[in-house]
Amino acid sequence: MNKKAIYIDGFFILIYVFMSFLEKVKHTSVAISKYIKNTELFYSHKFSNILRNQIWFKQENKQHTGSFKIRGALSKLISLSEEKAKRGVIAASTGNHGLAVAYASKKLGIESEVYVPNTTQKHKVEKIKSFGTKVIYHGQDCLEAEIKARKVSQERNCEYISPYNDSYVIEGQGTIADEIANQIKKLDIVIVSVGGGGLIAGISQYLKLKWPDIQVVGCSPKNSAVMLQSILSEEILEIESKSTLSDGTAGGLEKRSITFPLCRSSIDQSILVSEKDIKKAMKLYFKYENQIIEGAAGVAIAALLKLDKEVVDKRIGVVICGGNIQKTLFNSIVNNQDKS
Repeated sequence: MNKKAIYIDGFFILIYVFMSFLEKVKHTSVAISKYIKNTELFYSHKFSNILRNQIWFKQENKQHTGSFKIRGALSKLISLSEEKAKRGVIAASTGNHGLAVAYASKKLGIESEVYVPNTTQKHKVEKIKSFGTKVIYHGQDCLEAEIKARKVSQERNCEYISPYNDSYVIEGQGTIADEIANQIKKLDIVIVSVGGGGLIAGISQYLKLKWPDIQVVGCSPKNSAVMLQSILSEEILEIESKSTLSDGTAGGLEKRSITFPLCRSSIDQSILVSEKDIKKAMKLYFKYENQIIEGAAGVAIAALLKLDKEVVDKRIGVVICGGNIQKTLFNSIVNNQDKS
């Protein structure tokens, strides 16, 4: 790179640093727009009538790869310098994040590797491989795969793509809120499922700047609610997660994760839901909207159903974060065959 190019890059970086979060997200929206779908904010007459509120669903289950995750992955990959992009990227995931990194890296012409545990289901691995990404098996769980992926990325001096603990990833997820703000005049409440916190951190920061009075509801399964429980304790906890249908939000939280203070300051209400609640929500959404959704999306609908009965005639947005679930598992839930 010549001196002029360095100056231009340096000048842009300086401008970027002093942008507001709103401006950064808008910039990201433009940068990733040709690679993603501008998903529909769908008004639900059925849910609105039942709950005596005005309910809209932001349908990220209809996004490319079936999940919101590609927004954050694209945002991060686009931010890489030419030199870093040439080295390739590494991620660890058994699901939506790995699929998102594979999709985004193919679109941008960047080599990628995804580490997965030996226990990962074959159909998930095949999906990731379908984008030309190299899949490497390591360990028996996600944590072991992640530790290995981080170690390899450091040894090779290449970028590790976190599913949530990265400012560019958060800004990418914030593009959902940018779309929402262009699709509706105002929301009173927004409901978002919480895992590592990247999704709700991006959405809440943006919408609170646009609509300062909006109430942000964060929700998680009782079986794995590390972020929400950490907020209550005012410190990041190391607690075991139990099995949950909401595998997209399950797992621990990295120490010193940048999402923790963001979630702590922006989540106005926390709602925990049971596995029974999640199944009921998934069945109800399929019944009324005829759409297959994954457990993490079911968590947000379950939280909607658990809102205080005194919440009436409010404009409520619910983020349907993904639709990736094995058909046999979904069918067993809908047909009451799942006994877990």
